[in-house]
Amino acid sequence: MAQTALDQRVDSLEYALIELAYQVRQTDQTVRRLSMEMREFKNEMKEFKNEMQEFKDEMKEFKNEMKSFKTESSKKWGELANKLGTVTEDIVGPGIPSAIQRAFNLEVIDLFIRRKRKMNGIVREYDTLAITDKHVFFVDVKSTYRPEYLIDFATTINDFFEFLPDLKEKHLVPVIASFFLDSSIVSNANKKGYLAIHISGDHLNFINPEVFKTYNL
Repeated sequence: MAQTALDQRVDSLEYALIELAYQVRQTDQTVRRLSMEMREFKNEMKEFKNEMQEFKDEMKEFKNEMKSFKTESSKKWGELANKLGTVTEDIVGPGIPSAIQRAFNLEVIDLFIRRKRKMNGIVREYDTLAITDKHVFFVDVKSTYRPEYLIDFATTINDFFEFLPDLKEKHLVPVIASFFLDSSIVSNANKKGYLAIHISGDHLNFINPEVFKTYNL
């Protein structure tokens, strides 16, 4: 028997309802899946935020440790520099008489190490003073000699006899001494008429002994 128009409409409606139910179910599954993925994403983001916070805390701790390390290193380097400066003077002081004897055939008759003089509230410190019959070798000692040290040295040279009038009968011979002397420092010393000593172990070597000719009066 042929379907009536009503039967066809009922069949179409049933099919539409079945299709709708399927679509609703698919949509529901999709929503559930998206909801689950969003929940996982939120959990991952929360975990990521926690990891980032841990990283920030670690970085803060690292910065604090680096700051503390820098402060401690600066202190240690300062202590080492001071100690090295003292060691340098302790090497130059005992070694300068024989170095002068070898280089210029002069006998050191008096020697002062780390001599200080104060006048009108101003203090002058002389690392090493080696005195011969006619000369006073004023040795400025630094572990590493820097350009600015030459300026300070020049100031001390200019008023040398004001602070040490008992030596004014001598010819002043300025000398710089260091473990490390850059060629530019030596060149500048030559122009100023300063002798330069390179310290190697406990051996002192005059780099520019020819400069002494200007003092060999």
